Formats: sequence, structure tokens, C-alpha cells
Amino acid sequence: MSTSALAADTAPPAPAIAYDGGLTCALNVSSLDRATAWYEEVLGMKLIYRMDEIAWCELGSPVARVNVGLAEVEQVRAGGGATLTFGVADLNVAKAALDAAGVRQDGPIQEIPGMVRLLTFYDPDGNTLMFYQDLTAALGS
Repeated sequence: MSTSALAADTAPPAPAIAYDGGLTCALNVSSLDRATAWYEEVLGMKLIYRMDEIAWCELGSPVARVNVGLAEVEQVRAGGGATLTFGVADLNVAKAALDAAGVRQDGPIQEIPGMVRLLTFYDPDGNTLMFYQDLTAALGS
């Protein structure tokens, strides 16, 4: 029996998950009012809906089928969790917009030559966010 046939016999079945292409990234915030305004004004997102009875809202991001859900909680734990990383066409322009809005950043733009440029920043509740600029397209990769 070949190694590939043996592997096929012992491999677990693939899960039957049919993803629909959508993604909602949930973040905890201390104030829906303040956070919604910040995500709209600073990152250009648009409020889709808000349900005050469960302290939740969703905003549409500039990325197709990617929404950001905000949940108001009594205490936001800083650090940990996922880091939402949004691709931008020009990281210098994006950084200038953050600078103009007084957004706290974690140092200067970082670059991995020929691959990517990165900038880490924070929302008003300390959630870590990032922008990236893909440099591989410029190389024809």
C-alpha cells in the first residue's frame, strides 16, 4: 500500500462547512456612542444597524462583506484578542489621516522589504488595529 493511500485511509473527513464569504469581527468597547463615532469618522465605516437592548451594533467596513461588530461592555480588557488588519493602497496617506485624527500609534511604519508595510494603532478603548500595504504587487508576484 502506498503512503498516500495509507494517509487517505487514516485522515479524518473534511468538515462540511460552507462559508458564505462574509466576516464580522467583534470588538468590546466601553461606549457604543463613542466607538461608533470613532469608527465612522476615523476609519470611514458606516453604521449598518444598532440594537441598544443588547448593546450591539455593526458597521460596514470598506472591505466587501467584512463588518465590524461592537459590543458595549462594563470593562474592556486591553490586549489579547484578534488584531483587525486592513489593507490600504497607500500607508503614508492612511498614517496621515490617523495623525490628523490624533490616533495613538505603536511607533512608526514597519517595512519588510519587498513584502509589506505595517502600522499598528489603537481605537479609543485600546483595541489594537493595523493597516498594511502590500508590496508584492509592485514586484509582479
